[in-house]
Amino acid sequence: MNNILPPERLVIASRESRLAMWQAKHIQKLLQDIYPKCEISILGMTTRGDQILDKSLSKIGGKGLFIKELEAALLDGRADLAIHSLKDVPMEMPEGFALSTILEREDPRDAFISNRYASLKDMPEGAIVGTSSLRREAQIRRKYPHLKIVPLRGNLDTRLGKLDNGEFDAMILACAGLIRLNLESRIRERIDPVDSLPAASQGALGIEILASNQTMDAYLAPLKDLLTTLQVSAERQVSRRLGGSCEIPIAAYAKWGDDGVKLDLKALVASIDGQEIVESSQTMSVATMEAAIQLGDQVADDLINKGAMELIAALGK
Repeated sequence: MNNILPPERLVIASRESRLAMWQAKHIQKLLQDIYPKCEISILGMTTRGDQILDKSLSKIGGKGLFIKELEAALLDGRADLAIHSLKDVPMEMPEGFALSTILEREDPRDAFISNRYASLKDMPEGAIVGTSSLRREAQIRRKYPHLKIVPLRGNLDTRLGKLDNGEFDAMILACAGLIRLNLESRIRERIDPVDSLPAASQGALGIEILASNQTMDAYLAPLKDLLTTLQVSAERQVSRRLGGSCEIPIAAYAKWGDDGVKLDLKALVASIDGQEIVESSQTMSVATMEAAIQLGDQVADDLINKGAMELIAALGK
């Protein structure tokens, strides 16, 4: 750490949902193992995104609503770092803040959850599938137009409760959250990315700090995972170039080849009904952030050349 003294006290800002608190406690333990003499606490907070549950994210301001209060705690000194599911972090960080650390990724795939059916292909016409994601909705409608898609909000326990109460026949969630909360047994099928391409950075955790706090960045250095950082940086570059938000059905997923050198990046933009879709796939050797960004740019350029921006513009009408 370049002779930087270890921290004496650290405060982690986190949302108060069960999954968010698991993530915060996970980071707390990792840091405690590195800095055993440090006093590490968690500041739980309720965000606007947690409070408004009767509207879809795309209609109330996007996923950034999950992090604004946490950023305020960083800014006024109540917290030193904030933990996020990286897919909830906007592609452009607000001035004064930095995405310091990306940790090793959990399973990035979407999960099919149902008490009645083994997979989407087993569901009959008119069966109700819950999802909070336009990306998932578009891909389901594309392949299974006979199913009824219903918006789904709330924390993980709330969503599963609605399924168990019979409000839904099935729902699509992220594998990562279920695994982290020891709910892996609820997964009936881990959906192949061919059928449901994940969101950019799905399954990865990110740590946000003040951009000026270089000491904090040094403290977090042991937690940084290079392979995941390169993966999700390529994915997020696609979303950044296309103006990605929860209002646009956009997916981007990078997977390392068997050699651990070449990165295969697939991405798509779709209409919400799944009837129109633009796809791209590129592979290149990636060993640096510059190369990861270049790969993301190549895929974004290809999508744009194929009409992605026209499709996105039509979504806003």
